[in-house]
Amino acid sequence: MRLFRSALTVGVPVVAFAALPFVWERSLPALAVVLVAALLIGAVLAAVHHAEVVAHRVGEPYGSIVLAVAVTIIEVALIITLMLGGKEGTDTLARDTAFAAVMITTNGIVGLSLLLGSIKFGTIRFNPEGVGGALAVVTTLTTLTLVIPSFTVTTEGPTLAPSQLAFVAIASLVLYGAFVYLQTGRHRDFFLPVDVDGAVLVDEDGGHADPPSNRSTFISLGLLLVSLIAVVGLAKSVSPAIESGVQAAGIPNSFVGVVLALLVLLPEGIAASKAALLGRIQTSLNLGIGSAMASIGLTIPAIAVASIWVAGPLTLGLDPVQIVLLVLTVAVTTLTLVPGRATRLQGAVHLILFAAFLFLAISP
Repeated sequence: MRLFRSALTVGVPVVAFAALPFVWERSLPALAVVLVAALLIGAVLAAVHHAEVVAHRVGEPYGSIVLAVAVTIIEVALIITLMLGGKEGTDTLARDTAFAAVMITTNGIVGLSLLLGSIKFGTIRFNPEGVGGALAVVTTLTTLTLVIPSFTVTTEGPTLAPSQLAFVAIASLVLYGAFVYLQTGRHRDFFLPVDVDGAVLVDEDGGHADPPSNRSTFISLGLLLVSLIAVVGLAKSVSPAIESGVQAAGIPNSFVGVVLALLVLLPEGIAASKAALLGRIQTSLNLGIGSAMASIGLTIPAIAVASIWVAGPLTLGLDPVQIVLLVLTVAVTTLTLVPGRATRLQGAVHLILFAAFLFLAISP
């Protein structure tokens, strides 16, 4: 079994990477799309495994940062690649994907983690200081980048002028950098697990297996990079099939951004769910909310730079329904995180909000 797992985690990324020259910028028949999609899922799962190996070696909260940044690299590369293609509807792709990432992480991943953890362990506890600060950063970033453009008057429509876009991009990087400094500096204990009395657990590994060796860590880091490149390339190859499927189903084109966000956040969802089932709720929340922060704080600046070479407008402002969903999500998440403990009810509420987001994205 161990040999089979090793073959998958090593072989699949290599095969997926080797397949890129044969599928890049080519029209694929239905059978080829299915095979590429299977390789894509395998590469995502392999990326999860190797990111977890690296995360186990460096410990929390560094491990959550590694996986969040890795997933964001996938997201940024995929968005920019599709935008450079110049197809109709790509002007809103960054907005749709970034907003979907926030809703998926704060409602889908957080809700599922809380539900799984509370079903297995009853009332679950986490550090409200860390997750509360993270939520404040996510709220500020999302408002600056996705809400404010709907109300500015310098340009027509939900867009930003070049100077405004530059300010938002710099502010996003500063906020994300400040949070990472806090998370890895003197307040690192805010992001470590807590016991039933709310005391920080110094042994954040919880007595699990010994960390991997340096050699294993560097091998996994290399295979993680290979997996990420493969995911971006293969996702680009199947994106025409995704767009065609969305159009054939009569679903708005903006749903493509939701599909992309679901795809790139699959590693986070799997890792957070596994952590919740092991009783490491703080790690699950670090992954979920940290990914929302990285998706905004790193994606928008990268897209701002890419807009120099991409022709056409960059639509960032959310529509009224999306703004209402965002406000509701922030309010509910605040009520969930402030007490520092949660039950199945909080998990169910977040999952219902996630379901509402998906339903309204399909039927606005």
